[in-house]
Amino acid sequence: MSVELKLKALSAEEIASVVGGKLEIYNNCPADMPQTGLTTNSKEAAAGVIFCAIKGSRVDGCDFIAEAARLGSTCFFCSRVPENAQKCGLPFCAVVVENVVEALGTLAGWYRGFSKATFVAITGSVGKTTTKEFVAAVASAAFKTHKTRGNLNNELGMPLTIFDLSPDDQVSVIEMGMSALGEIEYMTKLVRPDIAIVTNIGTSHLATLGTRENICRAKMEIRLGLGENGKLLLNADEPLLFEQYEQMDPKPTIMSIYNRNGDFRAVNIRQKLDGIVYDLIYDNKAVTNVEIPALGKHNVYNSLTAYAVGVMLGMTDEQIRRGLKSFVGADMRQKIYEVGGITIIDDCYNASPESMRAAIDVLVSIASKKGARPAALLGDMLELGEYSRLMHDQLGQYAAQMQVQKLFCYGMMADIVAEAAIKKGIRADNVYVALDTRDAQVMADMVLTALHPGDVLLVKASRAVQAERIIECMKKRRQKKTGKK
Repeated sequence: MSVELKLKALSAEEIASVVGGKLEIYNNCPADMPQTGLTTNSKEAAAGVIFCAIKGSRVDGCDFIAEAARLGSTCFFCSRVPENAQKCGLPFCAVVVENVVEALGTLAGWYRGFSKATFVAITGSVGKTTTKEFVAAVASAAFKTHKTRGNLNNELGMPLTIFDLSPDDQVSVIEMGMSALGEIEYMTKLVRPDIAIVTNIGTSHLATLGTRENICRAKMEIRLGLGENGKLLLNADEPLLFEQYEQMDPKPTIMSIYNRNGDFRAVNIRQKLDGIVYDLIYDNKAVTNVEIPALGKHNVYNSLTAYAVGVMLGMTDEQIRRGLKSFVGADMRQKIYEVGGITIIDDCYNASPESMRAAIDVLVSIASKKGARPAALLGDMLELGEYSRLMHDQLGQYAAQMQVQKLFCYGMMADIVAEAAIKKGIRADNVYVALDTRDAQVMADMVLTALHPGDVLLVKASRAVQAERIIECMKKRRQKKTGKK
């Protein structure tokens, strides 16, 4: 990824001072030369662009320093300068540190201090990215708003997001993901948010953290970066988060659908074919007919969070409403379109037990309103560790309980999902299994054979499964057969 340094130009000399790195100068390169860009891709190196040589599991960016120098870069952030770069004859400066990613985080934390924006940080087991998009949509109705690009929410992506800030940004919405204890603490202390949000506590990362209680501990680390006047927002319908709320003084802000203690509470929720309408109670008043262009109760929570942030930012109800209506979901998250007359709910970006159930609820709701058959293509859910078989078994049961008519099970755990669904009541001849995910066409052909125009199909799996390939195969098969998209 590459970013333009719009807040402030940097120099090798300045970077070394901030991160405590060793400054090495080759061929009389001036160490105070201003750098106005930063990249982690050597192919995007150029004059004035800092190349950050990240060491990965298979490739060491340091090996590409000479190539980046030939492309014009004169400033490198690296753990070593290889011999071929030292002998290339080109002028450059290198800031040498033990760990480039950690040093980049330190630099980003310092760089953040040059922004006057209000920072909103978001974490949670499910819905982080969608909540980020809702919050950014609301804030954008009144402020110049910056946000995390895509899913750059880890220890490398988050610093790059900070470097992407502009001087006129008034609000910055930062997404924070994690896989272990301590990671959120590290990121929140760099961002120093004014508002911190925990959307929920799910079962993702059970493989590494073991229990939901540990996941809650990891997510709650986000408050450690809040200043004295910082605000914390929690989902009061999640028992583990409400338990945290009851133990805290002063109390954070809470939002809810069921918990009557919620500071922001959605009531009278009505599902439409293309969205949701609900009434909102907050600050001893009612706001009626709040509309969002998204489906599912989980998106009520996401929009409630955004509404609360809008109020914290001093926005009017009308501005917040306008922002909510402008919401556009991220790619591969609940995109709805047709392929050969079949309505596809494309929710391929990621999956957990909680998001799977929420997506099935949306499927059934849409199918019911259309008078159509609900079908689901469910792929593996990853990072569940010893709970994986149990969670996939429960997924199959839930699909049957919600009366999914056609079930397509995809991945290593497909037989577990299928067996549970059949035991719970789905007819065996309505359940299709593909254990091998290498050939998406096999599953695509199963779907096209089993479904008919008018049916509604949910496609959802963990990111690594790449279930979107099945949809692409369906489109190509349909185009080849009819000549139409």
